[in-house]
Amino acid sequence: MVKNENIKGIIYIILAAVGFSLMTFFVREAGDVPTMQKAFFRNAFALLIAVITLISKKEKFSIKKECRLDVLFRCIFGTTGLVCNFYAIDRLLLSDANMLNKLSPFFAILLSIPLLKEKPTKFDITATIIAFIGAMFIIRPSGNSLALVPAIAGFYGGFGAGTAYVFVRRATGKGERTPIIVICFSAFSCLFTLPWLLFDYSPMSGRQWLMLGLGGVAAALGQFSITTAYRYAPAKNISVFDYTQVIFAAILGFVFLGELPTLYSVIGYIIIIGVAVVRWRRSLAL
Repeated sequence: MVKNENIKGIIYIILAAVGFSLMTFFVREAGDVPTMQKAFFRNAFALLIAVITLISKKEKFSIKKECRLDVLFRCIFGTTGLVCNFYAIDRLLLSDANMLNKLSPFFAILLSIPLLKEKPTKFDITATIIAFIGAMFIIRPSGNSLALVPAIAGFYGGFGAGTAYVFVRRATGKGERTPIIVICFSAFSCLFTLPWLLFDYSPMSGRQWLMLGLGGVAAALGQFSITTAYRYAPAKNISVFDYTQVIFAAILGFVFLGELPTLYSVIGYIIIIGVAVVRWRRSLAL
């Protein structure tokens, strides 16, 4: 029975990886639409889904008093991380942008020390340091700011996502409901990006509207699939399969965009995914 539940969890988390990799692909395919405009429409779609979910469950919108600060910080770090991730998606290889975003679990380990009072093991700290070394192969600091700035933005995207996850854990640990957190995050992101939309709106073609719409659908697929995955199996059993997103992104980039990762990027992928696999196998053995 447990084996079947784990298999279902693996299937759903791979489906989530497909959804999120497709989201990054469609965001890139939307073309020269400003980053803030892309972020606005992606979050507006998520907000609509979250509101419909809350209404369908006949629940009232209310934030627990003890969770308000946690939800606010989740919104701030989640939004800035998302914007930086979108900025990186438009300017880096799809696989590079996805890989930098997948540093989020390692950032979550570090941030859980002061925020959740969790003490990571020496192994976790070592794994995090090695993962960051892998990230350096992808970022490849150099004097070329055209390549370095989006790489740093992608790196911050992973930091923002990891920090946001920690605050989500704090809020849900205090009893806050998931739809409420999603609504707050999506609404905050829309309000944050709205000024750029109003004062720097770029008219979009029918194809660009279609790409952003498909990006929203793909993001929803990813969000619902990953939520379902962790309902079937614990994170320690299935989380490593989330890294298949990088593989799917690399395939999409190669087939449709003619992108081919550099040798240094591939080395970075191997280091980060390798560390994730070792952590996964170790958690199963504990």
